[in-house]
Amino acid sequence: MAPWPESENAQPDPNKYLEGTASQQSAVATKGGEAIKNASGNPGPQMEFLPAYSTLTLVETPSEVGDPWKLPELQDTGIKWSERDTKGKILCVLQGIGKFILLLGFLYFFVCSLDVLSSAFQLVGGKVAGKFFSDDSLLSNPVAGLVIGVLVTVLVQSSSTSSSIIVSMVASSLLTVHAAIPIIMGANIGTSITNTIVALMQAGDRNEFRRAFAGATVHDFFNWLSVLVLLPLEAATRYLELLTNLVVESFHFKNGEDAPELLKVITDPFTKLIVQLDKKVINQIAMKDEAAQNKSLLKIWCTTFTNVTEMNVTVPSSVNCTSPSLCWQDGQHVWTTKNVTYTENIAKCRHIFVNLNLPDLAVGLILLLTSLVVLCLCLVIIVKILNSVMKGQVAAVIKKTLNTDFPFPFAWLTGYLAILVGAGMTFIVQSSSVFTSALTPLIGIGVITIERAYPLTLGSNIGTTTTAILAALASPGSTLKSSLQIALCHFFFNISGILLWYPIPFTRLPIRLAKGLGNISAKYRWFAIFYLIFVFLLTPMAVFGLSLAGWPVLVGVAVPILFLLLLVVLLRLLQARCPRVLPAKLQSWNFLPLWMHSLKPWDRWISLVTSCCQRRCCCCCRVCCLLCGCPKSCQCSKCCEDLEEGQENTKDIPIKIPQAAFDNMAQDAPPDKIVSHSTAL
Repeated sequence: MAPWPESENAQPDPNKYLEGTASQQSAVATKGGEAIKNASGNPGPQMEFLPAYSTLTLVETPSEVGDPWKLPELQDTGIKWSERDTKGKILCVLQGIGKFILLLGFLYFFVCSLDVLSSAFQLVGGKVAGKFFSDDSLLSNPVAGLVIGVLVTVLVQSSSTSSSIIVSMVASSLLTVHAAIPIIMGANIGTSITNTIVALMQAGDRNEFRRAFAGATVHDFFNWLSVLVLLPLEAATRYLELLTNLVVESFHFKNGEDAPELLKVITDPFTKLIVQLDKKVINQIAMKDEAAQNKSLLKIWCTTFTNVTEMNVTVPSSVNCTSPSLCWQDGQHVWTTKNVTYTENIAKCRHIFVNLNLPDLAVGLILLLTSLVVLCLCLVIIVKILNSVMKGQVAAVIKKTLNTDFPFPFAWLTGYLAILVGAGMTFIVQSSSVFTSALTPLIGIGVITIERAYPLTLGSNIGTTTTAILAALASPGSTLKSSLQIALCHFFFNISGILLWYPIPFTRLPIRLAKGLGNISAKYRWFAIFYLIFVFLLTPMAVFGLSLAGWPVLVGVAVPILFLLLLVVLLRLLQARCPRVLPAKLQSWNFLPLWMHSLKPWDRWISLVTSCCQRRCCCCCRVCCLLCGCPKSCQCSKCCEDLEEGQENTKDIPIKIPQAAFDNMAQDAPPDKIVSHSTAL
């Protein structure tokens, strides 16, 4: 940067200039850097302008100052309550009531859209999920069982659905408790994708997206870190299986009531008008029922009459008789008595797709797109309403209530109270996805800190397991023990994870990792989509494919990758804590190519590809023009001309220059000798 003019009268104000960089410096009308001469012919002081600053940077978000994780001040910019007249106070109260009603209404549709989204995923991938569970050789591998639990829960968007399938298989002796525990862990991971998708809807504002994405992924990091520690521990010691078996044997449980469906009572009347599914089909596919492969998941008949009648039927031979006492022969025919089930369809269901005769995939895609649109719309409106409500005294009270700790020496109890609140709220709504998805926009707009959202999320994990325990207590006596043992495995897995990653502040790694990911995603917003695809689809599918090849292939590929990851983590810790113990070359990542330790090259290419989609010329032409240019005879010359025209248009942007320096220079040189030119790129 050129120096400020060292003139007595020149007092430039840095606030008058736009931030940014320019490719050329503004210069005085002299060639070769000649000094400007004053009226007496003596050379005057050499003056230089500051570099030209482009106004194009105004479209960018200003650089962060201070702590980017500090909650924003939700100030009330409207008229104060004390300054309002009677009519104004009445209108303010009515507006508040109206906003509250709108908030409840859009929150209702938001929850309904989550329910429909789950149904859509089951229609698209439910049968595939059932086939995953029907492969016995894969389920015996704990790593394969883990990724199957992740993939199935991602496909059906419901950990309760995948858990119910696991319980049914264990109760039918198709799956042992030992083999089912890794699948339960995978289901715990897969259910956290919903609130991560919800966080993407706040990508419009960089700071909101930073907080929302970090608040959503803190759930992911907790689940993954817990699995990395507890899955090897379970494989080596079987502590979850032994502990839950001891609990089940110690208490003589009796069949309980069905789990309460408080939220379903409110949402089912609306969602059942859109679609209804026969979830037993997925269970039947998992239980290796070949006839279920051709059944549709769409529920057509809601009212049926089933009658069991004892009838005399012919059988090929006496071997096929129900019992020797109920078997006789009449001429050439062998007769026996059997119970024949007769089902009569009485009334059809009343939903949109009942008479359209569309395949499950088509209905699933229609519902998937529709529910995502409704989900985004409801979330945007909810955030807008919350932003308008969370002002002034209301914001102060809510933020103080949610984020304030108990007074010393009981401050440590605040987090555990938040865990209980999260568990209770999840128990009421019967869905951890709904609770964490509703929590995500509040984190984004700055009402709840990530440090407070973390224990609420941990409590949500516990709350969803208590619902499964109540559901297991309602199982028949023959399947009660196995159902309850699986539900308790899920419960103690989450309790063990909390003991690992919460009580000691130093061990709260999920918060630090989520903040780091939030910073990266706020700077490169495309990375959030890459994270979702890589963590919840590509990695589980790659591990699943290696599991199909067998243990030797899985170990041979996974061990070097894990060793490399551990080496990178160790190097990173040493670079941050004790760089002196490392050789000079290893004290930074500069010895690697830039694309291996920075996202900037990838960001440039992604920006290039996305900009190609916004222009008429093809990507090949655009790359050609940017890298090497193209002759006039080339078919890409029109693309090059468009690029040059776009660059020339940026030169017409007005640039501010140091006014005081310009005035001082005007005093030292004749008007006809002063020329100012600047370029903004």
